[in-house]
Amino acid sequence: MSTSAAAPPGAAFPGHAGAGGQAAIRTADDLKAWLQLACAPGVGPVAVRLLLDAFGLPQQVLAQSAAALSAVIPARLARAVLAGPAAGLPALVERTLDWLHTPGNHLLTLADDAYPARLFDLHDPPPLLYIKGDPALLARPAVAIVGARSATGQGKRDAQAFGRELSESGLAVISGLALGIDAAAHAGGLLGCGGTLAVTGTGADRVYPTENLALAHEVAARGAVVTEFPLGMQGIPANFPRRNRIIAALARGVLVVEAAARSGSLITARLAAELGREVFAVPGSIHAPLSQGCHLLIRQGAKLVERTQDVLEEINLGPAPVRGEPIATARPRPASSDESEIREPADPLLAALGYDPVTLDALCERSGQPPDAIAARLLELELAGHAERLPGNLFRRLA
Repeated sequence: MSTSAAAPPGAAFPGHAGAGGQAAIRTADDLKAWLQLACAPGVGPVAVRLLLDAFGLPQQVLAQSAAALSAVIPARLARAVLAGPAAGLPALVERTLDWLHTPGNHLLTLADDAYPARLFDLHDPPPLLYIKGDPALLARPAVAIVGARSATGQGKRDAQAFGRELSESGLAVISGLALGIDAAAHAGGLLGCGGTLAVTGTGADRVYPTENLALAHEVAARGAVVTEFPLGMQGIPANFPRRNRIIAALARGVLVVEAAARSGSLITARLAAELGREVFAVPGSIHAPLSQGCHLLIRQGAKLVERTQDVLEEINLGPAPVRGEPIATARPRPASSDESEIREPADPLLAALGYDPVTLDALCERSGQPPDAIAARLLELELAGHAERLPGNLFRRLA
């Protein structure tokens, strides 16, 4: 648990002792005060920051009268701050202190040296960050990879490949622990030296969705899981836009792999642009619904990305490992002997299939084969991992 102080660039912060200095946030009473202030019902990050700016550290805030607090924040919020003990907060505070006794669990406050400075670019930086894993990962240069939960097989392969190569280049890979693109990006990030950071919309003692429970444990063991939400918080819809602002702020850039025209990933990209971060998007077929969001971002000025090098050039971190092919359009590896029939470029159905979504009728017309034969062959290709079925009874070849 870090106890040294930090401040936003160009501004003093209560308790900050300057570069290399030590703040006075060391005791259980200090942490209890932070928890009581940050977890007061209805009191969000903006109100907490106003109170800290006005009165100093949380113990000084909690020592004020309701009238004094009401001069800074609305009276109802002032009452909520001072009503902490009567609102059941002591149980949450003690539960959190017990949670901190578990190795690998950490709590960072706005006044800690280890609190990531990039979050001060937000108008509402989280007062507290609950971390399972390595807090140092929050200070590492990072790129976020986000996208659709209902991602295609190719989209997940691309996200994992980008995640792996960015991590191999020394960047931490940030995502939101959701299904689809997020999970694939984390899996790729775990394969490199940069590691991966999962920003969640639940308490640090919860995992949402439950399908990613094993992945969450692996990220916590070899990277970090971070959240601003108190222990016990469920994954309610309102939490995820708040989570997205942290993803955008921590990253040097946000890469969108697949996204529909209306997508939470586009919100993350917009927040990143507003914070001065780079925005990248992987293009796709004009017929694919999950390419529409990426194409919209490209039209709005996002950089079109085919290779990891495209990202690294923009954030000035040097070359990526040479792979020789764009990730999103890489050719299949050489076939083994038992795959030669499927991998052979002369395969008429693969040639007819291509990488854009196509209907069964169109495949019949292109290949001159009857529907029954094509359907059987498509199933073989799908089971072998060389093609996939998309919504609307569309098919496409996988890279």
